[in-house]
Amino acid sequence: MGPGGLPYRPCAGVVLMNAEGLVFAGQRIDMPGAWQMPQGGIDGDETPRDAALRELTEETGVSPDKVEVLAETPGWVYYDLPPELLGKVWKGRYGGQRQKWVLMRFLGEDADIRIDTDHPEFQEWRWMPPTALLENIVPFKRGVYEEVLAAFQGWLR
Repeated sequence: MGPGGLPYRPCAGVVLMNAEGLVFAGQRIDMPGAWQMPQGGIDGDETPRDAALRELTEETGVSPDKVEVLAETPGWVYYDLPPELLGKVWKGRYGGQRQKWVLMRFLGEDADIRIDTDHPEFQEWRWMPPTALLENIVPFKRGVYEEVLAAFQGWLR
């Protein structure tokens, strides 16, 4: 259980890496200045990998045939919501997230990335070195990103 005795929301995240070892980062529409990698909830009996591929398409327009799945985090990575967000996000049902992250190599062209999706989450995107992403993530997710990027450091720049 997370903060406030609330369960953790199951989530899948994507570390999308280009040929130079840089990572896709999108600036959130609802939080200007906050950058993050694609991620979202795992639906029903969906596997984390399937959820990650679905979220990638929903948030970036990149289809699964434009990526190669390289690795997954060995276990779940957890974060707690800060007190000021408890009861305000996810309809107040969760105290944080438990996440599985999937590393994918991007095989397409930058033009294949379309953040103007049906339900856009990002207002801007760019390729970033992992260190720059860590500097620009919302503080309560920084520990998760450090853990995830460390798990995949052999592939990243």
